[in-house]
Amino acid sequence: MLQKMMQALMPPEKMIEMFTYKIISTQSIGKISESVSSACEKYKFALLQTYVYHEILQGKGFPIKRKVFIYEICQAKTAAAMLTDFPHFSIFMPCKLAIYEDNGNTIISTMNMEIMLKAVGSNQELYKEATTLFNTLKSLMNSLTEKL
Repeated sequence: MLQKMMQALMPPEKMIEMFTYKIISTQSIGKISESVSSACEKYKFALLQTYVYHEILQGKGFPIKRKVFIYEICQAKTAAAMLTDFPHFSIFMPCKLAIYEDNGNTIISTMNMEIMLKAVGSNQELYKEATTLFNTLKSLMNSLTEKL
């Protein structure tokens, strides 16, 4: 019922905005994407997988005009705690970081975990740890926009 109310009251674009945390940068996507690995290392995230999505789609016969990179990253300690107490949270894991071109800018985005983390509030220690992880992820994202 809540889902139907939200859909009736909120346009789909606004729902996506609500569930997305993003930073807009004027730096080139090339410079930003080259910095992801070192930023993950600096902020203690494991870089699990990198998808160069525009190349994947081109290889499947569906070229797109913008560059899109998707990174799967993880902090194993928090992931283990989350999966121990809340295995249904696994659909939101690992953390995804998307970097794409849009109207001459580079967008760095991820899921807005603040909304989802309320679901684990019954475990205050895990909630605090996961909130710290999200804040660290936001710092990582901000660091990608710093001019080198």
